[in-house]
Amino acid sequence: MKKVKNNLQRVCCLVLTLLLLLPVGMPYMESVAAEAGLPSDTVECSAAVYCGTTGESPATGEQPAPGPHTRLPVRPPHRGNHPVLLGAESSQKNETLMLVPGGMPFGVRMQSKGLMIVGLSEVKTGGVATRPAYDGGIRVKDILLEIDGKAVTTAEEATAAIAAGEGRPLTMTVLRGDARMNFTVTPKKCDESGTYRCGLYLRDTTSGIGTLTFFDPSSGLFGGLGHGVCDADTGTLVPLSYGTVLPVRITGVVRGEAGKPGELRGALGGKRLGSLVTNSECGVFGLLTEKPTTAQKALPVADASEVQEGEATLLCTLGEDGVCSYTVEISNIDHGGRPTKSFTVHVTDEKLLSRTGGIVQGMSGSPLIQNGKIIGAVTHVLIDDPTSGYGIFIGNMLSAMKMRAVA
Repeated sequence: MKKVKNNLQRVCCLVLTLLLLLPVGMPYMESVAAEAGLPSDTVECSAAVYCGTTGESPATGEQPAPGPHTRLPVRPPHRGNHPVLLGAESSQKNETLMLVPGGMPFGVRMQSKGLMIVGLSEVKTGGVATRPAYDGGIRVKDILLEIDGKAVTTAEEATAAIAAGEGRPLTMTVLRGDARMNFTVTPKKCDESGTYRCGLYLRDTTSGIGTLTFFDPSSGLFGGLGHGVCDADTGTLVPLSYGTVLPVRITGVVRGEAGKPGELRGALGGKRLGSLVTNSECGVFGLLTEKPTTAQKALPVADASEVQEGEATLLCTLGEDGVCSYTVEISNIDHGGRPTKSFTVHVTDEKLLSRTGGIVQGMSGSPLIQNGKIIGAVTHVLIDDPTSGYGIFIGNMLSAMKMRAVA
């Protein structure tokens, strides 16, 4: 198999609708421009946008069938006030960690911790273009936490706080990296709208679909995607306040081509299946309250040293036929590289190539099985060659699975 070139572009396989500032009227999912007056409830379930788009259709009101699930009444094991890391009890007893491989799609609806500043714009006042936020020191990728000492958790709250100031200087508290910083911003009265604005584009919620990698049937803890949910405009990891796991019904597949990655299309919504607790570089993690029905049995987790070049099995869902198995080849194993690009995955299965052209967006998190063990998950697809992509060691995902207390 050809060696992956370092200069090839890659794209994350998570299907997300995050594009607020793109031209040609691209739709976005539950993202809000605080000062642009854009609707926050507009969702298209099949429009193709960068990493794809899925969601409820406001035109038809179509909702996906929840599908068969089994209620999970148990909570994760706790030590003190925090859930025990999945597998910690087993490792203490020298037992092999057993997890059920996924392969089924799931939806996430995330509320960010603070408001992501994804763009800065001019405000025309008295015929003069001004940049209140930029001139005050605010920058793209900052996280807006407070205005005049009051927490803002939605774009609407920020808009109201700015308008209430009636043009007086406001103290904006932002998170820049790990540093909490204060800036003074003086809103300007917009000639067009007659309201006071700062020239901020804010995002407070994110929705999308990916693939479940594994779950623990006894506790309900799960992991998916194999990479984090990042903002499409800034490329930064979305700071998670809380999130909801929702069912997804796959409605179609766009085949991938060289230079044009394919995607899974689907409808997201319906009965809540669980909570999202962690959004990390190596995946999203949380607690399921509804266990998906699957024919897969629990399998042992492979150590990174056990992963071998050669044949493996990929599990994913492409339609009504549910989770199916496909053959792939593992190569270029890298134990010291980026945690989400541990090895190369090359699709060899003719059925999968026929249906998708290879790896498509939405397959992030598809579990990989080798020698009867879970070795990891698919994370990326190469733009120039959709038959190939990257995978992550399952151990990297488990190491990132740091759970906080669940209310």
